[in-house]
Amino acid sequence: MLNVILIDDEPKSITGLEWELTNFSDEINVSATFTNPKEAISFLKNNTIDCVFLDIEMPEMDGFHFLEHFPDRKFSVVFTTAYDQYAINAIKERALDYLLKPIDKDDLTQTIAKIKAEKKVNSLNDSLVEGILNITNNGASKKIALSVDGKLLFFKPDEIIYCESDGNYCHIYLENKEKLFVTKKLKEIEEILPETHFYRIHNSFLINLEKVKEYLKADGYVVLSNQKKLPVSRNKKNSFLDKI
Repeated sequence: MLNVILIDDEPKSITGLEWELTNFSDEINVSATFTNPKEAISFLKNNTIDCVFLDIEMPEMDGFHFLEHFPDRKFSVVFTTAYDQYAINAIKERALDYLLKPIDKDDLTQTIAKIKAEKKVNSLNDSLVEGILNITNNGASKKIALSVDGKLLFFKPDEIIYCESDGNYCHIYLENKEKLFVTKKLKEIEEILPETHFYRIHNSFLINLEKVKEYLKADGYVVLSNQKKLPVSRNKKNSFLDKI
C-alpha cells in the first residue's frame, strides 16, 4: 500500500487529484490532504508517508520553501503545477516527478509506477544500512554509526552531548558544536547508544550523563557541557539522580 498526502491551496485541485488516485488502484491510500502547508509540515514530522503530491505556487509558502523543512526526507515528492517553468528547480529538489495540471491519466499512471519502484529501492537501502548499523553498534567497535544525509557517519558516543526529538526525526548535538539531523525517532537513537552513558530525562531529550555539569533541584533542570539547560521530567528525577 502506498500512503500519500496532497498539498494544494486550491480545494478543487485536491478533490480532483484525490479522486484520480483513489480510483486508480486499491494500493493507494490518501492519508491526508492539506490546503495549509504548515499543517502538512506538522503532519509529516509525526507520520510516515511514501509520497507527497505538492503544489508549487501557494500564497502562504511555495513548494520549494516547503521542502526546506525536510533536508533529509524519506518520502518521494511529485510536484503538481499549472506552470512548466519550474521543471529545472524540481530536478534540483530531487523530485521524483513533475505533473502539469490538468493531470493526464497516462502521466499519473507512470508516476505511480515510479513511486512504487522508489519505495522498493528505499526499503532495500534501509535494510542494508540497518544491517551495517547492527554490526557496528552491537559489535566490539567503540564507535557508533548513524545514517545522515545519505551517508554513514562514525563517531564515539562521548562526542554526543544530547539528542532532541522532532517527531519522526531527531537532532543530535555534538561537542564540536555540530548539529546532525537524523531520520530516526529518539527511541531508536536511545537503543543504539550505550545505556550506561545515556539517559532519557524527558520525552524530548536524551542526554550524555558524562556531559552533565549541574542539576538545578528547585527548577528540575540539568545544565550540560555546552551550557544548554534541559528539563528533567518529574517522574524521571529519582532515576536520573541514581544514574548520576
